[in-house]
Amino acid sequence: MLVRHRPAVLRRSTQELAAALTGTYGPRFAVWHTDELLFGVRGGRLTLQTLGGTQLPAPEVVCVRQVAGPMHHDREVTLLRHLTRMGSTLVNTFDAQLKSRNKIWQLQELALAGLPVPDTLTYATAPLEGVVRSPHLDTPCVVKSVAGAKGGQVFLAPDPHLLREVAGSLTQDTPFLFQEHVAPSHGRTLRVVVVDGEPVDAVLHTSGNGTLAANIAKGGSATLCTGRYPGAEELAVRAAGVLGLDIAGVDLLFASPDTYSVCEVNAVPGWRPEMTAIIPAIKDCVARRLSARGRAVPRRR
Repeated sequence: MLVRHRPAVLRRSTQELAAALTGTYGPRFAVWHTDELLFGVRGGRLTLQTLGGTQLPAPEVVCVRQVAGPMHHDREVTLLRHLTRMGSTLVNTFDAQLKSRNKIWQLQELALAGLPVPDTLTYATAPLEGVVRSPHLDTPCVVKSVAGAKGGQVFLAPDPHLLREVAGSLTQDTPFLFQEHVAPSHGRTLRVVVVDGEPVDAVLHTSGNGTLAANIAKGGSATLCTGRYPGAEELAVRAAGVLGLDIAGVDLLFASPDTYSVCEVNAVPGWRPEMTAIIPAIKDCVARRLSARGRAVPRRR
């Protein structure tokens, strides 16, 4: 399992998944932080080693559990590419990670595949102060970073005046996107976890104070709803498939009581403790990848 560099604290879900994989594979399984590894070329061959100099063979299967959005192209993305070129099977794959790491990249793929997504506007190198004055920027709109996570850097702009007032105080590290405010879904999002093309579990996130963001990290509540919204689960499976994700957390908006649009797709989803079907599904996913490589899978303990 490949996780974020220290001192980032591992999610509870990641820790529980690591414990489950340790119970199945014992010493064949290990957790590595990205800051513990060196990689390169020696004698014309690709190499992987620890900071202490211990040479490591290419892992058979790598379960990627680092947040896709904040990945740097010349750092974490390059490590994933190196592991792929050494012959490791990545869960999720390198291409899927690339498509998922930027919210606009996701929308590009989903829209081209004909999936419903909110109208969205962003920019490349245009000055933000000029962007917020564009006549094509409709309000109210949801403003978010293209690489944000856990509901961070997300707010609702009710009118163009507020946008112009806050533009000078927004960070310029990554671009922002300006997305249609889907009013029926204000303060409500549906998260469906998909593993190998199957909707494994679903949870309804609801804002606790009437605000836009319904993330648990922002004080929202979560209610299990697996099987309650079959149309949403079907759309989530399609979204994960378009991006090529083996494991995905698909966030959906309620466009109407029985129609949905894809808000965003998370390549490293977290889950609630009561969502007990997800870890067994991921273990089966890993086992299938090992079997495809001709490696024996231990019997479950």
